[in-house]
Amino acid sequence: MADLTNTALVVVDVQQAFEDSEYWGPRNNPDCEANVAALIAAWRAEGRPIVYVRHEFEDHGWDFKDVVSGEPDLLVSKQVNSAFYGSPDLDAWLRERRLGAIALCGITTDHCVETTARMGANLGYEVLFVLDATHTFDRTGPDGTVMSADELARATATQLHEEFATIVRTSELAG
Repeated sequence: MADLTNTALVVVDVQQAFEDSEYWGPRNNPDCEANVAALIAAWRAEGRPIVYVRHEFEDHGWDFKDVVSGEPDLLVSKQVNSAFYGSPDLDAWLRERRLGAIALCGITTDHCVETTARMGANLGYEVLFVLDATHTFDRTGPDGTVMSADELARATATQLHEEFATIVRTSELAG
């Protein structure tokens, strides 16, 4: 596992817009927000860098959920899935600080967090994907079959495992 002193915590899209269950549908992992809060507290206690990423939705709330507390070392705003395509430039910020690893948490597991993980690995970062500090929603596929949020989270972990990220739990990083 990465040297945590060289690891930025990247909190992706933990925003109030995702509270709209009528729009998004059923979600998984009710412990996500508590685990995100535990990671933020652990990083703060150790003085490690924290990055908050905010998706700028056109018609939904941009505000962070209450668990995203305090000032980050960097606030990235984006309009696409990857935090590496936001402003300011996350990759440049990490490289300027000689940070070789990122620990990812946030919403949604299989979209913005996963995309950021894949791009981070492709850019050469060691990626820790904190699966139990993410959540997603049920989704309907092109054939009309619904995949549950739990199935999607397992698929994300399986696809990222060994090639793009190390899949970890909050207790391993914020123990």
